[in-house]
Order: sequence, then C-alpha cells, then structure tokens
Amino acid sequence: MKNSFIALQETLSNCMLDKDFITSLESSTELIKATIKKRGKILIAGNGGSASEAQHFSGELVGRFKLERRGYPAVSLTSDIASITAIANDYGYEYIFSRQVEALGGTNDLLITLSTSGNSINCINAVETAKKIGMKTISLLGKDGGKMKGLSDIDLIAVSNDTARIQEIHLLIIHTWCEHVEASI
Repeated sequence: MKNSFIALQETLSNCMLDKDFITSLESSTELIKATIKKRGKILIAGNGGSASEAQHFSGELVGRFKLERRGYPAVSLTSDIASITAIANDYGYEYIFSRQVEALGGTNDLLITLSTSGNSINCINAVETAKKIGMKTISLLGKDGGKMKGLSDIDLIAVSNDTARIQEIHLLIIHTWCEHVEASI
C-alpha cells in the first residue's frame, strides 16, 4: 500500500500538499476501512463542487469503484434536498449538515467533510456535532486549511488558492481511498 501512496505523492509533485499529507492519507484510509469493517456508516458533506464530490464518493462506496463487492454504508448529506431546505428554513444554512449528523450519526460512524476554503461554517458545525456524538472525523481542505484545520481527527490539505486544483486533489484522494478500501475488505 505504501508504494501506491508514494506514487500518488510523486504524481502530485507539482501541487502543494500539507507536509503530513502521505501520513494523513494512510491514516484516513485505515479509518475508513475500520469504519466499514465494523459496519459503521460514512457520512459525507460539502458545498458547491464539494457537494458533488460528496455524492460521487457516496456512490462509489454504496455501488462500487472497480471491484464487485457488497455495498458499503455511506450517505451524502448533500443529497436529501427536503431535509436541507427544511433545516435551512427552520435553523439556518449553517446547520444543514450538523442536524443530519445529529440525526444519523453514531459512535461507530465516520464524518468526512470537504471544504476548499476550510471555512465552511456548516462543515465546521457538522464536525463539532460529530465530535460530541463520539464520531471520528476526516476533513479534505484547501488553501491553508482555514478555520477547520485541526478540528477533525485527520486533515488532508491541498495547499492552493485555486479551487479547481483543490477539487481535483480531493477527487484523487477519494479515488485513492476507494481503490485501497475495495482491495482490502
């Protein structure tokens, strides 16, 4: 497994990555695998393009990435428009993910948030709620990690001010997770 992580790092050598990137990638992969092995759910949240990436990742886990296997329990918190609009209307947009985490999350579950700025208040609130529940958390961040840096158990930071490059790195991380999870479970 380590060789493919090193190959990924070499592929991304033109991109700025957090100095602990490979260690964080390995640790996050192990956390995702452990969550699935104990039949915990993976809850995923992000805004804008990151919302699409959250849905894509959930689809890869529930469906498949490359290998035929059982579906893994994953929920994109960006997909339930009725819940999102009801929560935004009744509580405010900053609570659209935290209310869902409160309702759906448990101690065996994992929350993954995506924020290219690292400053998405609804993702910050979701991480804080997950921590109160006892959930593990991973954040895919951009720029310098923003206000979210250090809130999650594991951060993976694509150090760039270019949102498109950050999203591409996040998608590469998601696909790397999928490949390693499928190969080992």
